[in-house]
Amino acid sequence: MQPDEKIQAHIVSVWRESKKFLSIGGKEGMLILTDKHLMFIHKTEAKMKWWKAITQRQVINFIRSKNTMIRHDGYDEEELMNDVEDKRNTELSFDDISDISFEEKTWGSVLQLEYEKNGKKEKFQYSIAQDWVKYPAKEPTKYMKVDWAPFVQYIKDRQKFTK
Repeated sequence: MQPDEKIQAHIVSVWRESKKFLSIGGKEGMLILTDKHLMFIHKTEAKMKWWKAITQRQVINFIRSKNTMIRHDGYDEEELMNDVEDKRNTELSFDDISDISFEEKTWGSVLQLEYEKNGKKEKFQYSIAQDWVKYPAKEPTKYMKVDWAPFVQYIKDRQKFTK
């Protein structure tokens, strides 16, 4: 992440699942879109109290408006710079992304992402959880229906190549 980058969209309570053969389970995190990168942050310094309040507020926002180009108070570029230093988090330049699309399922909206990073091809599916089960393992039970179109378009408009 570069010092002059600005957050354009910040979505919490995102469930990421690998689309590899025989892949099981997923990870919860934040999907953050800056003017130069797409990041999936699942190791954060953000406090639990903040996270709970923001996820509840986000559900209400998505019920009112399906637009994914939203930001949250209490997490800005400074916190993102700290979180990106953790190598377990994913930071992609827009040109690392070979394919990005979205799909409406009966249970919710899905962002499909394919990219190549460090010579390794990855394919993930992202959805926004509304409700969770905590036992035996944390997993979403209900997903949000949102509009991924502006999010996807923002990235496509800034890619230097077209596929």
